[in-house]
Amino acid sequence: MRIGLAANRLHHHDARAALFRWLRASEPGLRELGVTLCAVGRTHDAIQRNGFLAGYDGLQRYPYGRDGGLMKLVAEVVGMGAERTLDGAIYLMDPVDPSSVFPEATALKRQCVIHGKPFISTVATARDWIEVERIHAGLAADTGANDLHAFEGQTLALIAHDAMKPAMLAFADEHFDVLARFGERVATGTTGQRLNELAWSRGWPADAAWVTRYQSGPMGGDAQIADRVLEGRCQRAIFFEDPHVARQHEADIQLLERAVTTVTDQAVCITAPRVAARWAEAAALRAAR
Repeated sequence: MRIGLAANRLHHHDARAALFRWLRASEPGLRELGVTLCAVGRTHDAIQRNGFLAGYDGLQRYPYGRDGGLMKLVAEVVGMGAERTLDGAIYLMDPVDPSSVFPEATALKRQCVIHGKPFISTVATARDWIEVERIHAGLAADTGANDLHAFEGQTLALIAHDAMKPAMLAFADEHFDVLARFGERVATGTTGQRLNELAWSRGWPADAAWVTRYQSGPMGGDAQIADRVLEGRCQRAIFFEDPHVARQHEADIQLLERAVTTVTDQAVCITAPRVAARWAEAAALRAAR
């Protein structure tokens, strides 16, 4: 498994930074899984300087961002032959760092979404991804990841653009039991209404909403959910984006994404149906063990 890795300066500038909080939690899992990390220049150098992944052959150095390192990750998410194809990307983003909205940063996420690969922008998502892959590999659950699976005390946001609403409904139907474990579910506009109708058709009490509905995306629903994320009242967002359609409320969508990265240790965000399904399958397997 080959994963691209980059982090904005805030997230690797000292030993307490987000990159190292993730590695303290997940280095054993990375080694167990044999993940190859294709790390952009400064990120790679910071890992070595701080003594993480010592002697690990799977840590590869890519050029600095200014020399095209992030652009190369984008190309390899798309695929550049068997030896140069990434299975996803971790980009620990500082929402106030200008480079986080450079074209190559935006393209990295977009191509991950298009190709159904994980785009991981927070510490919590990176920890969660490692545990998902460990479970699928047949390894015992990591008790250090128990907080990520304490769904009964968490809120899940379910958001889908128009063209992705059928995919969201299919996902919710297939993995209903996992999603129903969450203490609360929230959604925007029409997506929320359709999810409630799905739940009622499956026997959910007719006088109780399965999801709490907020405004539609264009009317500000993304901003409402972003507020919950910032307040620590929404721990996981599953956001099925349509990367092929320009949205007039693009700023609202970015606001939610920035909220998630602002509370990087607390919020998990999943942006593609295939990745969401893999997470839900792992959650069910983990609970059954």
